[in-house]
Amino acid sequence: MKPISFNKNRVALAVSVVLTAGLLMPVQAQDASDEQARDVNVEIIQIKGIRGSLARSMNMKRQGSGVVDAISAEEMGKFPDTNLAESLQRITGVSVSRVNGEGSQITVRGFGPEFNLVTLNGRQMPGTGYSRSYNLENLSAEGVSALEVFKTARAANPSGGLGATVNIVTAKPLATPGQQLAIMGKALHDSSNVKGDNVTPELAGIYSNTFADDRFGVAVSLSHHRRDFQSQQANIQGWQANVPLPQLADSLAIDARPRDAEGNPIGNHFFPKDMNYGIEDVQRERTNGQLTLQFAPTDAINFTLDYTASRALTGVQGIGWGIWNEFGGNINAYELDERGTAIFADIGGNDGSFTANKSTTEVKARSIGFNMGWQLTDDFDISIDYHDSNNKTDNGADKGSGNAGQVILGSDQLLSKIYDYRSGDIPQALIRWRNGTNVLQPGEIDSNFSQFIHSPGESAVKQLQLDGTWFNSRFDKIPLEKITGGIARTEQTMGGWNAWSGLRGGPGFNPAFTEIFPDSMFTLNNTRNFLNQFQGGGSNMLSNYYYTYDFDEAVARQAAFLTEAVMGSDAYVPDAYFDGIDSESYVKEVTNSVYLESAWDFEVANYPVQLNLGLRYEETDVTSTVRQRVERQVNWESASEWIMQYEQGGADNFLTLTGKHDVLLPMLDIKVDVTDDVVARFSWGKTISRAPLGALAGGRSLSGSPRPGARSGGQGNTNLLPFEATNLDLSLEYYYAAGSYAAIGYFRKSVDNFIQTTITDITIDGLHDIFNGPRYLQAIADIEGRGEQATSTAIFDQMLANGHGNAEGKIEPTNADPLIVWSISQPRNTDSKTVDGIEAAWQHLLGDSGFGFGVNATLVSGDVKFDTESLEQQAPLSGLSDSANLQLFYEKDGISIKATYAWRDSYLIGVGQAQGSSDAPPQFAKSYAQWDLSVNYDVTDNFTVFFEGINLTNETERGYGRYEEQFLFARQYGTRYVVGARYRF
Repeated sequence: MKPISFNKNRVALAVSVVLTAGLLMPVQAQDASDEQARDVNVEIIQIKGIRGSLARSMNMKRQGSGVVDAISAEEMGKFPDTNLAESLQRITGVSVSRVNGEGSQITVRGFGPEFNLVTLNGRQMPGTGYSRSYNLENLSAEGVSALEVFKTARAANPSGGLGATVNIVTAKPLATPGQQLAIMGKALHDSSNVKGDNVTPELAGIYSNTFADDRFGVAVSLSHHRRDFQSQQANIQGWQANVPLPQLADSLAIDARPRDAEGNPIGNHFFPKDMNYGIEDVQRERTNGQLTLQFAPTDAINFTLDYTASRALTGVQGIGWGIWNEFGGNINAYELDERGTAIFADIGGNDGSFTANKSTTEVKARSIGFNMGWQLTDDFDISIDYHDSNNKTDNGADKGSGNAGQVILGSDQLLSKIYDYRSGDIPQALIRWRNGTNVLQPGEIDSNFSQFIHSPGESAVKQLQLDGTWFNSRFDKIPLEKITGGIARTEQTMGGWNAWSGLRGGPGFNPAFTEIFPDSMFTLNNTRNFLNQFQGGGSNMLSNYYYTYDFDEAVARQAAFLTEAVMGSDAYVPDAYFDGIDSESYVKEVTNSVYLESAWDFEVANYPVQLNLGLRYEETDVTSTVRQRVERQVNWESASEWIMQYEQGGADNFLTLTGKHDVLLPMLDIKVDVTDDVVARFSWGKTISRAPLGALAGGRSLSGSPRPGARSGGQGNTNLLPFEATNLDLSLEYYYAAGSYAAIGYFRKSVDNFIQTTITDITIDGLHDIFNGPRYLQAIADIEGRGEQATSTAIFDQMLANGHGNAEGKIEPTNADPLIVWSISQPRNTDSKTVDGIEAAWQHLLGDSGFGFGVNATLVSGDVKFDTESLEQQAPLSGLSDSANLQLFYEKDGISIKATYAWRDSYLIGVGQAQGSSDAPPQFAKSYAQWDLSVNYDVTDNFTVFFEGINLTNETERGYGRYEEQFLFARQYGTRYVVGARYRF
């Protein structure tokens, strides 16, 4: 047997020289060598406090292969931040995007959430709902021991982390023998809260113990968190490029664009589709739990069974108010700046609205896994790991309705609407009502329409992995340390559906139903405390009032009054499934993979060198299944609403498409100990991220509300190839004292198969366009013949007067109308793009004084930016931005004080705006910075009290389109204060 074994080892050795890699990899759950994992985990949680956490993180970085950063728990049950995303942004090159003022998803080195892979104890986790992106705010930090960020390629890691792979490491009982128990309680106050409880709780506990001479271990962690708060926002849903402009007097049409030799303006012009404001009162609860059982019958065998579950419930009740715009003859006056953006507009027609919305969204995740580690000999061990994990989102978790609902009330009895962004931080909107004032009276508020939506989604991963490691203790003359290899099969399914009620109870204000709502239903409010952190907000708003009303009452009154007998097919039915499921799609990816890696340790010219070589091969089959609805016609149902009509049935109209791709991912790491304190690194390798789910789902869909200027649709591409990056990293690290180091690095990512959305204008037989048809043009001629303004409202009313409405007062197309021109977008793989950058970090402990600091910065650039001057389709990289972090702390004699500052420069959120024109305009976020503070005092060795302040300076969020003058959003939350206590047994 030995000769056969020897020959096999020589073959494996020869192959590994070319193919494999991986020395001293930081903690991966279910390591093949349980003893190694046990040693690392012990190191992570033994030393307490800020200094201990920073020292352990530094050691992980120093000992790791390639570019690895980590954050360690300060002690059992205490992570440096209350939110994992907020903790990750302390790492060089990592920045966060926020939802409701909390860190949610991460961008690494300019690559956004969809380019980063999240693993839990080394296992690939499903994205949140129908998505590849993982929302970190749904996972409690209390049960986490460490976060590892792998910025360079790893043959052993699952693919998907083109930007980075983030591994969440949880506690293992056999790694910390004996009994340990920590409990924590917090009281949280959010300064933005108005309707919820002023103080909300957070409770957490973690228990770990071993039995039977440390052969059996149990670890349990539980946590519950609640936050009540209010968000305030101003929004524009989209900007329309080059809309029709009327002929106006020079005093009414101010245009600051440069002129050509003939006096014509040069460049494009842009108008906002709407302007709206809103307030949402939010109650958010998060419950997490984890159970880990371990059994080691011998020193060579270890079994681990673990279960992780989380549930996040977010209830929202909101109100809003605003205006809706159409252009051409509706425009009474305007002012354009030098780049063609409307900074002032007086627009007639359409309506003003007062809205209410209500929803409850549940996110449930669970993962169950089994691992066996077996050390077969002193030189060879194997591990088998299996897990079944899923993540579900449901925006119909409201037990009463099962929907997410929106009620829109208001009136079309207006003269004109004013949009003004000539000063201040937020645009102003004012309506001149026909009642002769700027205030709509309660008795004039009418029913426009309501809509109800249910769009659940689920992502699931089933993964089986077999890994083995051979340690070279035989061949002393060969500097090979070990060879590791493995095979895996991963089944990932992602899917969901959307049910939409359509516009119930109308739409429109003709006929009027103001009698449905008593005046007492509406409460008049002033804007004194609304967006008061912005210049031009609060009492300075041009229109400084809004109405609030009860959502449920508004729904009940309309359901009782707007019955089928009154409304026909528009009967007010508050059910997302009024006409069944509107769209449904599923994507299944089955990936088979194999990898080899090796670790070498030798000297070159007396410099210790560690070399890692690796190769991973993956083959993926993709299946897309999409429900297809058959479009029949587009009706003009009110001055502002155009609604797609569908053929009956369609429940069995599913389209299935397949695709396939394979990837070969080599990697190389070289680490050189230049001196005892200086480490130099070189890393090269390939990483991938798979295409977005929406892009892979085949089939064609058209807008359900195709207003003029928004006749759009989409079509997927199941054969999209993954983004494939060739990565180069160079770094130099100086570890000059205990817990102190400085590092600088350069990275370059050349990404092939970038995905660009191309838009093609098409017509579809049978779908005729009332807009600019002969009846539409005749109505304009009739109106202008009377010397009146041809607004969209006037045109709609004139067409009805001309006898073109049906029995329900809607206008249907005829064969004499032209075909609708649809702008259909479809993704395809395009050219290569490159991102490069510099990372720098400095961490310093000031001796025994207790003081210390950490500072880091990342500067990135590349040929992936959005060209704001072009209306052509583009394939930019979202999330690319510079970032910096600062941490100042004092820790001594039982007192620890830490202040943290995080800054992120402006960045591209994405391409396409909800009501933007078909050129797919961009969404940018303005730069953002935030200060946080935490103070801990050890009353005894086991009892600690603490205070936390989050977003101390009450920073706000803002976004814009092509230029900062193209306002998209402003959001205001508040500061959060936390007091609490922690006890360790």
